[in-house]
Amino acid sequence: MAPRVLVSDKLSETAVQIFRDRGVDVDYLPDLGKDKDKLLEVIGDYDGLAIRSATKVTEKVLAAAGRLKVIGRAGIGVDNVDIPAASKKGVIVMNTPFGNSVTTAEHAIAMMFAVARQLPEASASTHAGHWEKNRFMGVELFNKTLGVIGAGNIGGIVCDRALGLHMKVIAYDPFLSDERARQMGVTKVELDELLARADFITLHVPLTDKTRYILSKEAIAKAKKGVRIINCARGGLVDEAALAAALTSGHVAGAAFDVFEKEPATDSPLFHLPNVVVTPHLGASTTEAQENVALQVAEQMADYLLTGAVQNALNMPSVSAEEAAVMGPWLKLAQHLGAFAGQMTDEPVKAINILHDGCVAEMNLQALNCGAIAGIMKATNPDVNMVSAPVIARERGIQISTTSQEKSGVFDGYMKLTVVTDRRERSIAGTVFSDGKPRFIQIKGINIDAEIGAHMLYTTNADVPGIIGTLGRTMGENGVNIANFTLGRSARGKDAIAILYLDEAPAPAAIRALEATGLFTQVRPLEFDVS
Repeated sequence: MAPRVLVSDKLSETAVQIFRDRGVDVDYLPDLGKDKDKLLEVIGDYDGLAIRSATKVTEKVLAAAGRLKVIGRAGIGVDNVDIPAASKKGVIVMNTPFGNSVTTAEHAIAMMFAVARQLPEASASTHAGHWEKNRFMGVELFNKTLGVIGAGNIGGIVCDRALGLHMKVIAYDPFLSDERARQMGVTKVELDELLARADFITLHVPLTDKTRYILSKEAIAKAKKGVRIINCARGGLVDEAALAAALTSGHVAGAAFDVFEKEPATDSPLFHLPNVVVTPHLGASTTEAQENVALQVAEQMADYLLTGAVQNALNMPSVSAEEAAVMGPWLKLAQHLGAFAGQMTDEPVKAINILHDGCVAEMNLQALNCGAIAGIMKATNPDVNMVSAPVIARERGIQISTTSQEKSGVFDGYMKLTVVTDRRERSIAGTVFSDGKPRFIQIKGINIDAEIGAHMLYTTNADVPGIIGTLGRTMGENGVNIANFTLGRSARGKDAIAILYLDEAPAPAAIRALEATGLFTQVRPLEFDVS
């Protein structure tokens, strides 16, 4: 029996025809997603569900979806899908992460032009029958300095377009390598320098704990007087109240926003201010982008339902069903190795080297490599998945190398991940024991046997007496319970490491207290997805 797909939001007829041409039965009911009761009534009859943003795939919907195998979101955001519930149900969730890139970048450029020349206000004035030629005095983009915060996929396209306008482009991105910056033709700078130099600032980073309010009140105060700020990335990157105050005072000359802290945005401190251009999250709203993501999601879903191939999955590695039983623990190990390296690395990554030894070398190395790379990237971009991670790594100019070798040690197989930056190389190795649990077996060349816990604390120090007591006392004084710990050293009196397994993430005060002892060369809290 042919697989059956429900399209419950508006998708192009061409995309719907892809399902039919590939031999998939499809029901195109573009308004069904708005009817929660009807969706619950019929969802049990389908193997696939293709959606945009109107359909809400809740735990209740998933519970009623007895046959559902895959959800395909035509677009990037999946806030309307309960991914943990889908994972528990065994339903793959796919998105289309790159179909909107050009469109979003072009919108940022358009918003920059609009705020530079006050186009919306000038248009409204002229429509009203006024001829206020002297009122709207703009500025050229030519020869101005554009500061790009986030030089990844979309930010990179913005850089390219701005260079075509003969702007001077500077970029702040902690994970942009010097080589990649040269290839792009931009100057890599720190954030404070970007703020001081830029005539225009545009943001192209995901919203994370590290990027929230990256343009805070204090950052905006450091910006060049007369700067114009454009945000077509995510609401919450800019303190809107602080920006409104800076616009009112004249420190900031203009702003153009497509995204807001609260959406739908019916009110904002930026509304009704002169020389502020606002649009209702239109970054992906072009005919071409909507067509691209629709066609892409249809192809991806058909591929999976007919051949088992997985692309752009947010909750499943790109491996076949036959491989999953054997590879599952090793894939989790690869992700843990990457997560360790990513959380430990604060400077741009130049290269990632992955060694597969013994039995691992016979597995699906591409999936394992993607898992390790995704683990590294997730430290700065939680939206990265196993498919998009290698693409992002290539965009950043990161060199990926893989080595396979026959069994060379006491373990039947192991993986070793090495991350190279301008300042250092960091290596970590791990294996999977017969119990199916991933373990770290070597860090910094020091042998160790460490299971992976959700909340861990990693420290390095000289091998001297009193370290264990200091760790226990300091954690206790700060209300942190140690569930277990593992120690390792290169030799007596030389380098030593400790890994503490904690019941919860330690408070910053506990970390500061350990650092204040002067005994530790490094203190780093770590978190791992052990679900």
